[in-house]
Amino acid sequence: MYAFYRCCLTIYTAKKGFVAMSGARILLVEDDEGLCDVVARNLQIRGHAVQVATDVQSALTYLRSNTFDLIFLDINLPDQTGWDVLRIAQSEGRLRPQNIDGHGEKLPVVVMSAVRVSPKRLAEFHPLAYLPKPFPMEALIRLAAEAAERNGAVPTAEKHAASELSEDV
Repeated sequence: MYAFYRCCLTIYTAKKGFVAMSGARILLVEDDEGLCDVVARNLQIRGHAVQVATDVQSALTYLRSNTFDLIFLDINLPDQTGWDVLRIAQSEGRLRPQNIDGHGEKLPVVVMSAVRVSPKRLAEFHPLAYLPKPFPMEALIRLAAEAAERNGAVPTAEKHAASELSEDV
């Protein structure tokens, strides 16, 4: 399991010079080791703090002891489903809908799945986004940057970070 990383990233921008930034606090719930590694590295190199859970129980343990700006959640997990994570976390008051960018109440969750997710499930939980696998890494990176900006963690300059690790997953 990955350790909790709190990274600071310094990025040079032509107009502002060097800017030290701290990214979003992200919980990545994914049981595929290869995908987990690629996603975590892409987020960490951009200054986001990433904690990884590989099953429902470890995801709930992290949610009970930490606050996250964004959750990337795989639906098909080895012990239960990602929907169970959402249901339990909401019932315990660990995860609440937020008014995100004036688009109504949404959970700060990005659902990721290799199988088609029913519109009924998406309507039930109102996640921020749904990324069917394989997805472009740029979409995931953009959602993380937006979460950091929403929470005042990262100025817009973070969007100009080098994309040296990006690849479709």
